[in-house]
Amino acid sequence: MAEALPKPDRERLMAHIGEFARRVKLSGTAEELESFRYLQARMDAYGYRTTLLSHDAFISLPGAARVEVDGESLRCITHSMSAATSQTGVIGDLIHVGEGSEADFAGKDVAGKIVLVDGIATEEVAALASAAGALGELHISPNEHLYEMCVSPVWGSPSQHTRGKLPATVICSIAKDDGDRLRGRLARGEAVAATLSAEVDTGWRKTPLLVAELQPAGDDAPFVLFSGHHDTWHFGVMDNGGANATMLEAARLLALRAAEWRRGLRICFWSGHSHGRYSGSAWYADEYFDELDRRCAVHVNVDSTGGEGATILTNSGVIDELRPLAAEVIERVAGQKHAGRRHGRAADQSFWGVGIPSMFGSLSHQPPGPVKMLTALGWWWHTPHDTADHIDPGNLSRDTAIVLEVLWRLLTSPVLPLDYSVYAAALGEQIARLQEELAGRLDISGLSRAVEELRVCAQAILETGDSSPEKAGRINASLMRAGRHLVPLNYTSGERFHHDSALPHPAWPSLEGLRALAALPAGSPDTAFCAVHARQTRNRVAHALREANAALRAALED
Repeated sequence: MAEALPKPDRERLMAHIGEFARRVKLSGTAEELESFRYLQARMDAYGYRTTLLSHDAFISLPGAARVEVDGESLRCITHSMSAATSQTGVIGDLIHVGEGSEADFAGKDVAGKIVLVDGIATEEVAALASAAGALGELHISPNEHLYEMCVSPVWGSPSQHTRGKLPATVICSIAKDDGDRLRGRLARGEAVAATLSAEVDTGWRKTPLLVAELQPAGDDAPFVLFSGHHDTWHFGVMDNGGANATMLEAARLLALRAAEWRRGLRICFWSGHSHGRYSGSAWYADEYFDELDRRCAVHVNVDSTGGEGATILTNSGVIDELRPLAAEVIERVAGQKHAGRRHGRAADQSFWGVGIPSMFGSLSHQPPGPVKMLTALGWWWHTPHDTADHIDPGNLSRDTAIVLEVLWRLLTSPVLPLDYSVYAAALGEQIARLQEELAGRLDISGLSRAVEELRVCAQAILETGDSSPEKAGRINASLMRAGRHLVPLNYTSGERFHHDSALPHPAWPSLEGLRALAALPAGSPDTAFCAVHARQTRNRVAHALREANAALRAALED
């Protein structure tokens, strides 16, 4: 029983934190590899079979930067995947583009200029500014701190087809006070020129990846994937030392009762998260696609646990079919009602194309504050201030207890706790809305029937009583086969073998072809063109639902 699980050991957790506070772990560096050796030694001691892999990754390490306005040098940093410059830098007139959304860029001629942007540097602004011909970007921090960011819109290492999507702009960030002064001058109609200079070491290098596994059910049996990144910005004691401590302690405690597991556990520590846009997990998904497709049941990712003041446990990302599990465990351990927030396009979620259900990433968050940030992980996140003094031992133990119980349930439940009736409800809402908006321009009633069949099958599996091990095994295999078709519908554009971009995605991106037709006004000359793509989209969704329903029906008929 989960209630009998041992509690995480705070002293062990904080000893790991002390170790992670010793080194700056930039991707592909000797210091990072030395820290990986510590992880490997611990996992070996806990009884796991470990392999320290090395692979090529496209890594970008920002160096010195300079921002100069009217002869004054402003405190600044540049960013991972920014374009580099010569020592002379680039010079251009500033133009304010608000927060840098697509609407903010609309109607503005930014070609050859430096856009002044309110907020932390992002891949979305980098993509828009590059496409618009901007020379550079100058981001205004929401406070006095300068936040390290990777701004590549390419998920993982670029291929020959995606390398052209890398940023073409020189990108720097300055503090709020300096930015406010520049924005004020522009608002008064002054012409302001700036010089941006950036040293960025970008290219292919070897990076480590530690795989540790325990397979009591056999080397070809299904397994749960448990992962987190080890590379850091600066010392990165919360991000991601807290999560690495959680991973080590959960691994230790779970191994003590491995004889009770019904499936295996594979633990991966990634590099390239911070400086390669999830290059480690993306490479692993590609390199081991076949094995992951055949054997991986669920992916649990963990990031930035144990932060000081991180009292909110309601907003971690969870895929629909795992929402009931997350809600149950979080309420039991922490007494909070989980909201079941939809995953964003982040956190080493490189396995949706494979069709693997996933949960978490960052788990605990700060209460909402007055300053708009990209994160709720604390003001020290992605700064030199991410040190051990911002770890709360109580919060770290609490977060670890949540992850430990989730993993225990995934490893020991006779039937995997995947509730596809929740998925069916969410997809049903999308299809019903589209059916109304399409107003007869395309018949998608078949999708509605298929979603209802999915709901009925999923509910029947939930209501299945005690099963023999053989019956449970068949149900689990069917749930995994169904997920291979259903997860990509929910979180990808529909392509399983190439990673979608790292840019923000709408919910259910595979439905975009239907949405485009539904959004056209009556009598639009584009209707016939959009209908072609909409039919193809309908067919892809129908095929995925048919295959998933067939898998679930087979389990019920046995």
